[in-house]
Amino acid sequence: MKTNIKSFARAAIVTITLSVAALLSTTAYPAGKLNVYNWGDYINPEVLTRFSEEFDVEVTLDTYASNEEMLAKIQAGATGYDIIFPSVHMHDIMYKLDLLEKTDIYKHPDFKNIDPQALRAKTDPKGEYCLPYAWGSVGILYNKEKVQDIKSWADFFAIPEKTGEKIIVLDDMRETIGIGLIVNGKSVNSRSKEDLKLARDFLLEQKPKISAFSYESPPLVMAGDVAAAHMFVGVMFLVMQDPEKLGFVIPEEGATMYQEDICVLKSAPNKGNAKKFLEFYLRPENPALNVQQQMNGTPNIPAIALLPDELKNNKIINPPADVMSRLQIFEDLGADLKLYDRIWTKVRTAQ
Repeated sequence: MKTNIKSFARAAIVTITLSVAALLSTTAYPAGKLNVYNWGDYINPEVLTRFSEEFDVEVTLDTYASNEEMLAKIQAGATGYDIIFPSVHMHDIMYKLDLLEKTDIYKHPDFKNIDPQALRAKTDPKGEYCLPYAWGSVGILYNKEKVQDIKSWADFFAIPEKTGEKIIVLDDMRETIGIGLIVNGKSVNSRSKEDLKLARDFLLEQKPKISAFSYESPPLVMAGDVAAAHMFVGVMFLVMQDPEKLGFVIPEEGATMYQEDICVLKSAPNKGNAKKFLEFYLRPENPALNVQQQMNGTPNIPAIALLPDELKNNKIINPPADVMSRLQIFEDLGADLKLYDRIWTKVRTAQ
């Protein structure tokens, strides 16, 4: 079973080489290379294989577990990477740090396939640098044998007192503080000390009910050791395998969402092949192939029509407009991130 690093947060870094020599029985020199640096398990290997075969390019994949890990490695002088997959707020940060190559991908005829609403990076509103890649929501994974009728964050946090069962929230500062802001009707990007105090107080009130802060909750929910967990939508892969036992809900009060973009590094040694990959990924059949393995949403509108009905019509993977209106995406907070650091330390160390 393939698992998404954004769902299970594995920190291991692996390197996978997809060479034409390994794919074909004949030996031939590839027409260059493409070095991909992505979240682990965040791209269908078949997408890379197709690109490698079509363009006779040797593709190497290296992975990271967080935006911060990726940025630190690039800033430390790591060379050789061509394309990266930063979240939108990290796209903005890397633009400001002058780490991204201008690709003018928006000028390509197939850029019309991209939903204009997916151009979320404030520093790249037209798509002059990066291509919107994939997005998804964050909600509640639950075991139907332990709890039923989970519709809201209020329902989620009531589970321990009502049933005696356990709950887990993500060990993620922005995501978890985001819950505290959302239930108080505030922006997940608020810089207001008053708003953040409300979020802090809410989380401290819930702390005794929380069994753990972790990314590793899905197996525990599946086994019934934990009734419900705060989790990324990539776990829909598990839900669709066993819908009688597992459920996933986007809470009524609202939730966060994430989006990653494909960007070419200014230091990329293979800029031509990197730009070629962005153009390749504009073709609907390629993001459609990715969605079938990743269970994320795609900003490529024609790709949605190519999906099997169970994915195309799934209101968790492709939420309707009223649900989308309740989802918030993180922005770069700059120096104000320290306000969140203080709250997170307080919440995590509270007894």
